[in-house]
Amino acid sequence: MEYIYASLLLHSAGKEISEESLRRVLEAAGIAVDEVRVKMMVAALKEINISDVIRQATVFAPAVTVQPTAAAAPAQPTGAEASKPSKEEKKEEVTEETIAEGIAALFG
Repeated sequence: MEYIYASLLLHSAGKEISEESLRRVLEAAGIAVDEVRVKMMVAALKEINISDVIRQATVFAPAVTVQPTAAAAPAQPTGAEASKPSKEEKKEEVTEETIAEGIAALFG
């Protein structure tokens, strides 16, 4: 992850992402630099427009849904318990729109 963060830092500063610049950022952060990983990162990012990738990631943020497994599913209430709304039913439903709003608030 450090190599990705260093690359994003260079990109946001408007600097070229080269082996030397990436190595200097990592060394400044006190990270032991692996030359093979530096070369792989620079080669992988050479053909990628990072600004477009970031823009697409914020527009098409995936919806996070959690589905309980069969073993974790709660038992069905019976009788008087069935008429009372459970705590889970009272919770607000998470939609793609609410997730997108939350992500948009993080980035501005």
